[in-house]
Formats: sequence, structure tokens, C-alpha cells
Amino acid sequence: MNFRTRKMKEKLLEKLNETLKAVLPIIGIVLVLCFTIAPLEPGILLAFLMGAVLLIAGMMFFTLGVEMSMTPIGENVGTCMTQTKKLWIMVLLSFILGFIVTLSEPDLQVLAEQVPSVPNMVLVLSVAFGVGLFLVSSLLRIMFNITLAHMLIGLYIIVFALAFLAPGDFIAVAFDAGGVTTGPMTVPFIMALGIGISAIRSDERAEDDSFGLVALSSVGPILSVLVLSLIYHPENVEYVPDSIPDISNSVELWKLFMEELPAYMREMAVSLLPIIVFFVIFQIIFRRMQKRMLIKIAVGMVYTYAGLVLFLTGVNVGFMPAGNYLGQVIADNPYKWVIVPIGMIIGYFIVKAEPAVFVLTRQVEDITSGTITSGAMSLSLSIGVAVSLGLAMIRVLTGISIFWFIIPGYAAALILSFFVPKIFTAIAFDSGGVASGPMTATFLLPFAMGACVSVGGNIVTDAFGVVAMVAMTPLITIQILGLVFEINSRRAEKAESAKAADTFRQLPDNEIIEL
Repeated sequence: MNFRTRKMKEKLLEKLNETLKAVLPIIGIVLVLCFTIAPLEPGILLAFLMGAVLLIAGMMFFTLGVEMSMTPIGENVGTCMTQTKKLWIMVLLSFILGFIVTLSEPDLQVLAEQVPSVPNMVLVLSVAFGVGLFLVSSLLRIMFNITLAHMLIGLYIIVFALAFLAPGDFIAVAFDAGGVTTGPMTVPFIMALGIGISAIRSDERAEDDSFGLVALSSVGPILSVLVLSLIYHPENVEYVPDSIPDISNSVELWKLFMEELPAYMREMAVSLLPIIVFFVIFQIIFRRMQKRMLIKIAVGMVYTYAGLVLFLTGVNVGFMPAGNYLGQVIADNPYKWVIVPIGMIIGYFIVKAEPAVFVLTRQVEDITSGTITSGAMSLSLSIGVAVSLGLAMIRVLTGISIFWFIIPGYAAALILSFFVPKIFTAIAFDSGGVASGPMTATFLLPFAMGACVSVGGNIVTDAFGVVAMVAMTPLITIQILGLVFEINSRRAEKAESAKAADTFRQLPDNEIIEL
């Protein structure tokens, strides 16, 4: 018992250390800004700092909980599904899993509130249906060895064709949907499911095909929102951002968080319930896991629940108002263009605080046996998100259509997919969904909205699209990492071959004859 307690403490300290490394730079940047060019009201600053404390605690418990519960559940369900060797069971289970896990995604509710002219429940169910459908297509891709790049090209041709027909105010929101719905609940489960499904195959491409499920599942929400925009034909598309709270003392600050905490406790309980019910039914039917593993999963679920509640309370109550106010103040000064480099610096560090990024970088390192390190992945993601935030801030200041960025960006990503190792393409397109999680939705999107208000822009067309931009640039940077990796591998092979040839030439003739 003491050994287990000690191991758990070590794990918690390890997760705390990882979380602090990710979150402290963001806190430092905001503090530097608020004491220099972007003064914050004391109440908003205190809310931000309290939110940061909750965020750190939440990420620590969440990442540990996912490791203990969501990952083993996903892997076992994926393996068990494929072992049945009945296609209709695999298709049905994949659809149900995609549907219920998407309903569990906390950011989907936030998105539903922000999309005008479409009833919330209609949007939620449509997006969940889209993810379920595309998770089935991901399963079929793995089972029948279909190339990911070819599927993505076909799907994005359909996406852009629909986008040209959709109302202009819906385009940015639709692309944001693809990033937001692959968040902290969906990504760990879907990625683990992919590993479980591909584990049943023994061919050399099985490792490559374990990635790519998040990439395809991200397309479903985009298509769902675009189709809904054609059905509902919204005439008055107007979004009013939440008001910034007025906090005058510490008691009001405490009340602000305590009033919101029960709502997130209920939301997360409802979100996790479908997954728990599915797993209980799965365990009753297949009896795959032993008692010890079941206890570990139950404890992990508790950690996941507690972590998500603390995390979402911290970012929604503390980070959202601070992001909005910072954007307003920075864009309101005479040198508005300074928001571009500031946005890039914030983007570089904020992606490290996304909960699902921890899961992705760790799984990539494990699956590739350290060939692709978590450090290289993290750096590539940070550079990608920094670029995307710079471009997003340019959009806010100028009002340039999102098409001028999205079409060339996806075209470059799809062209690169033909020149890099297949595993990098799959990881890159997964990374897009992973990078655009709750931190993006609750800090960067309000930051863009605040800036948009100050410059007098259209929030729906100019500020929305930040999540889409964050989801797009990692597709390019991760594949460039793959290109560099491929070039270095070829150089190393050539150098090794040349060295072997030199060694062979230096051998005496009698030894060469013997060889």
C-alpha cells in the first residue's frame, strides 16, 4: 500500500512539474503586459491568477486521470472490436463511441451557444452525428489500408465546395467547430481507440494508421455546421460577447468562482456519464479487464472528472475575461499592429497548456519508440500556433476573409502529405485538432473578440476563425518536421553506405576474396 501511495505521489509531482512548465510562461506574459502596455483592472487580474491556480490543479489531475482510465478503455475497446472480426459490430460500436464521446466534449456546448440561428440541441446532435460517421470512416480506412492523404483531399474538396455555398458569416464558425470538438475528452479516447484497432494488424503500416482518427473526426463538425447553415439560412447573424465581470473585492471574486463551480460539476458529470455507461456495458459483455485494472480505471475517472471541473472553471471564469480585456486594451492603443507579435508570443506558449497536447506528444513518443520526441513535437506545435495567431490578429485588424488563409494553408498541407513519411501526415492532421482545445476557445478567441471590438470589426467574420487558424498551421509545421526527419535519415543512410564502401575498399585483396 505504501509503495502504491508513493508511486501515486511521484506521478502527481511529475504531472505538476509538466503543468507548471506549460502554464507559468503564460502567466508571466500576461503579468508583463498588464504592468506595461495593457493595464488590467485589479479584479480581472485577481480572477486571472485564481483561474491559473485552478487550471494548474485541473491539468495535473486530468492528465493523470486520462493515463489511468481513458487510454486503457480506448485501447481495450479498439482491440476487442477488431477481434470480433464482425464488420457490422465494429461499425456500430465506432459510431456509438464517436457520438457519445462528442456529446461529452465540454467545448461543444460553448460552441453551440455562440452559433446564431441554429437551436443548440440541433447543432450538438448534428456535430456528434458527424464525428460518429467520420470515426466509422476512420475505422474502415484502417481495416482496408486506405491512404489517409487521399481521403483528406477528397473530404476537403467537399468542405470547400460547401463553404463557397454557405452564408459568409458561418464559414469561420464552421471551421472553428472542427477544432473545438476535438478537445480534452475526445482526443485521448479516439487516439487510444486507434492504437487498439491498429494493434490487431501486424503489417508495417499498422503503426502509421494508429494516427489519423482525430484528423478525420475533425472534418465531421465542419461539414455538419456548413450543412446546417444551408438548411437554416440565417438572416440575422449577430454575436454578442459575454460582459466582463465587475469585481470590487476578494469576497466577490470568491463568489464568482463558487457560483460557476456547481454548473461545471453538473456539466462534467453529464459529459462523463455516457462513457462510463458504455464501458460498464462493454465490460459486462466482454469481461476483458481484471478487478485490479477496473479499480485503477475507476480512480482514473475520478481524477479525470476533478481535473476537468477545476480546469474549465479556471479557464472560463478567470481566463476568458482577462483574454477579452487584454485584446481590447492592446488593440485600443495607437500602435495597433503590436497585437500581431504579442499574439504570436502568447500562441507559442499557450499551446503547451492544452490538456490534449500532453496526451498526443506522449503517445507519439511511445508509439514511435522515441523516434519522434515529445520535445520536437511540442516545438513544432508552438511554432505553428504562433504563426496562426499572428495571421489571426492580421485578420482582426484588416477584416481579410478567412478563405485567403485557409485555402492556401490546407493546399500546402495536402501537397506536403505526398512528400513526407505517412506517419507524419497522420500525426500532423491529428495535431490540428489537438492544438485547438479549451485554452484556445477560452483565452485566444476572447482575446481576438476584444481586439475586434476595439478596432470596430465584425466579431463573427473577423474574430471567429482563430480556432480554425490554430487547427491549420500545425498540419504544415509537423509535416515540415517530417520532411527534415526524412532528409536527415537519407543523409545518414548515404553516409553509412559510403563509410561501409570505404571500409570495404581498404581491405586487403585476400580478405575481399574470402568475403
